Amino acid sequence: MEQHYKLFRVRELADNDESFVAALAEAFLEEVPEDAERLKKAVAEKDYTEAYQAAHKMKPTIDLFELGVLDKLIEVQDWGKFTQKDVNVEEQLAIVIDAVDKTVAEIKSDFNL
Repeated sequence: MEQHYKLFRVRELADNDESFVAALAEAFLEEVPEDAERLKKAVAEKDYTEAYQAAHKMKPTIDLFELGVLDKLIEVQDWGKFTQKDVNVEEQLAIVIDAVDKTVAEIKSDFNL
């Protein structure tokens, strides 16, 4: 439990209400994988605006669940925000996607979802 993510700040936000913690975990599963796919597609297609928007939307949740990849996500976000055509963010994106995938599997297991 909590190998790829941390619930400390989630529990703090939920004031240790475990049903609210579970609801936040469900919200993570509903939103983050979809946004991650959107981000992967945007980077592959060099759609800077879409990449920026997807990364920006993911930031608060990635931060709240402490996946440890916020800095990499911000690099991808800035790539899109500043249209950094001379920068390759494939490695940063791969790290973020890997963290999301591992967290999704772990949350499903931890919360029996």
